[in-house]
Amino acid sequence: MKSDNRQACVGLISAVIAGGAGVAAAQPATLLGFTPAGSAAERALEGRFDANLSADSIRDRMKLMAAEPNQVGSPHDKANAEYTLAQFKAWGWDAHIETFNVLYPTPKSELLELLGPTPYVASFNEPPVPGDATTYRQAGGLPAWAVYGGDGDVTAPLVYVNYGMPADYAVLRRLGVSVKGKIVIARYGGGWRGLKPKLADEHGAIGCIIYSDPADDGFATADPYPKGPARPEHGVQRGSVSDWPTETGDPLTPGYGSVNGAPRIPVSGAKTIMHIPAVPIAWGEAIHFLAPLGGPVAPKSWRGALPITYHVGGDGPRARLAIQANWDQKTAYDVIAVMKGVTQPDAWVVRGNHRDGWVFGAQDPLAGQTALMEEAKSLGALARTGWRPGRTLVYASWDGEEPALLGSTEWAETHAQELQSKAVVYINSDTNDRGFLFVEASYSLRGLVDQAAADVVDPETSVSVRDRALARLQVAATEPGAGPEIRGLAAEAQRSGALPVGDLGSGSDYTPFVQHLGIASIDLGFGGEGQSGGVYHSAYDTFEHFARFGDPGFVYGVVLAKTTGRLVLRAADAELLPFRFDNLAKTVAVEVDELKMLVASRREHAKMVDRLLDANAFALASDPTTLSGPPERESPPPELDFSDLDMAVERLRTSARAYDEAMAAPVGADRAQRANLILQGLEQALTHPDGLPGRPWYRHLIYAPGMLTGYGAKTLPGVREAIESGAWDQARDFINRTAQVLNAASEKIDAATRALSG
Repeated sequence: MKSDNRQACVGLISAVIAGGAGVAAAQPATLLGFTPAGSAAERALEGRFDANLSADSIRDRMKLMAAEPNQVGSPHDKANAEYTLAQFKAWGWDAHIETFNVLYPTPKSELLELLGPTPYVASFNEPPVPGDATTYRQAGGLPAWAVYGGDGDVTAPLVYVNYGMPADYAVLRRLGVSVKGKIVIARYGGGWRGLKPKLADEHGAIGCIIYSDPADDGFATADPYPKGPARPEHGVQRGSVSDWPTETGDPLTPGYGSVNGAPRIPVSGAKTIMHIPAVPIAWGEAIHFLAPLGGPVAPKSWRGALPITYHVGGDGPRARLAIQANWDQKTAYDVIAVMKGVTQPDAWVVRGNHRDGWVFGAQDPLAGQTALMEEAKSLGALARTGWRPGRTLVYASWDGEEPALLGSTEWAETHAQELQSKAVVYINSDTNDRGFLFVEASYSLRGLVDQAAADVVDPETSVSVRDRALARLQVAATEPGAGPEIRGLAAEAQRSGALPVGDLGSGSDYTPFVQHLGIASIDLGFGGEGQSGGVYHSAYDTFEHFARFGDPGFVYGVVLAKTTGRLVLRAADAELLPFRFDNLAKTVAVEVDELKMLVASRREHAKMVDRLLDANAFALASDPTTLSGPPERESPPPELDFSDLDMAVERLRTSARAYDEAMAAPVGADRAQRANLILQGLEQALTHPDGLPGRPWYRHLIYAPGMLTGYGAKTLPGVREAIESGAWDQARDFINRTAQVLNAASEKIDAATRALSG
């Protein structure tokens, strides 16, 4: 599923690119959480693990699993589950399938037509491509489809709304164009897909069309498929429009597993299902609906690459959008494989990747799934030699990720109590192709990620994947147009010499673990050079396309398996759990400063807008022949007292410093085990049982997907989003709540320090 957040090497910077061509950078002899002797043994074990990995095996596995459409409920989806189960068992794992009955609506009928003097009826077809045998096997696959959109049959004029994000509706207001009672047409990009029909509905629209503009992933970026990798004229990006920022999982079983006999709310009461019909289309269809639009010419930033003049519309041609779904349940098949730990069997390292796609799903998700299976194969081979992990390994092949993280969420909700008691870490991958390492992780896991990435060699440059990713981002920070976020991360890396990690939002299966249950998590993969984005969620995401443009040679599947395998092995075998808290304290301190600056900048912006309105500046600066009204006045924010949060951050710094000093000293096994029992659930201290405003399912108060960003993370979200929306009482409340969870985390860190110090 992951697309919005798949920015290669996000959050990855280093002060020094160590080592020369042909070698990985030198690393400390001692691994985090290990003794020197344990570190040497662990690295020797990882060498044996690497020796069992095969690019040919990954290739053959993908060709088999991507041979037929494998969306939820399809025969091939079930066949892939059974194949995965059989493979795990053959490799020596204790494996089984867990099933969940989930709401997964499929199209009963879809109609989109343009009425008037130039009528047109959309076909929703993606024709086969000569030379790509897989594209001829679409029988049983989904047509263009926006799952969890509403049923409806509506006819109305069209309004082009650019990306359909809040800023676009502000522009429409100034242009004097309303979407009330209209059908909007929005292009992909700018934000999470599901926000487009949600915001359209909130502004009074009665239907939503979403199309892929070639400026974003089509012929304006590269040659279209099959000549090149870009989205062809009739390539359609399917996807979910479920309201993920509110909650994930089966819309009818909110907060609990959708097992047999579970109570289910009616479809009409589900919070995450859209109220208006929505449909995705290709640019080859969209041009027929956009070309006839009248009204104001669209602003320059709204214009894509179609050979037309982009107009906003509003009173021109009418369109009819009619969607009716089969609102029935399907079976989701999660494959769960367990290798029991020998020293701490009740401590779990959970590793997951989803298996379902929108059609064939080669890059998304099978590039990650096949790497996960290669890891499991190699771990099984190690076990046959007599090795066993210290902690229990749980490998999961999730179903139903694409529509709403169904398989992972329902499994996590069903096993919530056991997971919160036993899970040490959840490690996730999703899409994968050629290029640079990207990582998003709980702040306490930065050291683990940094060391693992430093021990894996990039096949294209022969330096570590860590150093290559860091070099790329350092270069990006020097380029014209580099934003303050990239420059700030580069400066921080120069100061600390450490490896930052990106913030966890949503968009893949780590979401229920970290955001709902408070389990420390990592999400990683490779990308930035592979060219799979143009066929994302289409019938052209095939084995043939991936083998040509995604990861030729399948070498980055092996690199992903090596990197993730090290994370799994080190989390399982470390004598002391590999958490550090200096990054947590430093990062939260920066984020609190950002909140203060946000309040100050909103205050200054409100004053500036007032001055310009009083001076009639907007009217004077506008073209009198073009309708463009002034913006609305803004209310300046009141003073907010951050003192409780400041004190909590300072306490966290003190606690983190003391813990890091204690873990650096020699520690006996008994003391390490006492500390481990405390550390195992420490991330849960950063959650609040009441959750975030308006979305109690999301409980993490340090990072969460934004209500208006979808996948993208908001840090200190309870406070930040209250400030952004002008909810000042809510901001004060969550300043207090966030301080409380930070203090709770400090108490646990202090307890772990005492356990280590005796």
